[in-house]
Amino acid sequence: MDFAIGDIVQMKKKHPCGSVQWEILRTGIDFRIKCCGCGHMVMLPRVKFEKNVKKILPKEE
Repeated sequence: MDFAIGDIVQMKKKHPCGSVQWEILRTGIDFRIKCCGCGHMVMLPRVKFEKNVKKILPKEE
């Protein structure tokens, strides 16, 4: 999968706020993602991020 900054991804597990959608803020060896429900930011290693992504959601324009 190719990831770009600004993409919205659906993760396999829910965040405690109930949202499964996350926005990508930074890519590279580590990914910084922000919960679309509550705005909480998390930094994950690339391997763990790619393993937990279910799909990339289409962009709404």
